[in-house]
Amino acid sequence: MHAEKGKYYLKMSNKETKEEKQAEKNLQDVEVALNRAEQFIENNQKPIMIGALAAIAIVAIVWLYNSVYREPLMKEAQVNIFNAQYYFEVDSFKTALNGDGMNSGFLAIIDEYGSTPAGKLAKYYAGICYLNLGEFENAKEQFSSFSSDDDALNTFAKGLIGDAELELGNTDAAISAYKKAANADNKIASPIFLKKLGDLYRANGQKTEAKECYQKIKDNYSRSSAAQSIDKSIATVE
Repeated sequence: MHAEKGKYYLKMSNKETKEEKQAEKNLQDVEVALNRAEQFIENNQKPIMIGALAAIAIVAIVWLYNSVYREPLMKEAQVNIFNAQYYFEVDSFKTALNGDGMNSGFLAIIDEYGSTPAGKLAKYYAGICYLNLGEFENAKEQFSSFSSDDDALNTFAKGLIGDAELELGNTDAAISAYKKAANADNKIASPIFLKKLGDLYRANGQKTEAKECYQKIKDNYSRSSAAQSIDKSIATVE
């Protein structure tokens, strides 16, 4: 019994000795690493200091840009777009585009505040204005350069290019644009352009393609406005 205990204590003692040696080795490794790091800093003190100062400068520049320039610019753009939006709402599309002599229109807002959310939104409004004024090439230009964090607006812009192309007699280009909007899979905008795509196919006598579009609306966007009378549309291409 005592012999077994002795073996046990011996094993534990050996284990502790190994652990102590490992701990000592780990400590030595840490000291070596620290010494190397210290030596590196000493040898490269100037470049490191320059890099640190550069990083601080970049942070400061970004902060100054956002607080002193960008935020006031965004607020200013938002104030300016309000009047243009008013003219848009009452269908005064030329005035909405060009301003009323005292207040900026969408085109001036794009030029002055194009990098701000309001400036980007002005492109979308301008595209719709041009559509209503029959200036379809200009409409395409505005929609093509438009981008937003709003997925629905991006999808509408893609699809509205199709409206402009159709008005210009470019059926294939219109189909391509409608497909892009339909394939974006946005629950608000995509079913609208799926319906337009289906109607265009039907007008071209492409009943199979039209039916596929209508069926997709019924299957995937049953709660959309485009789905309300979709059974009637399907019946026309049976």
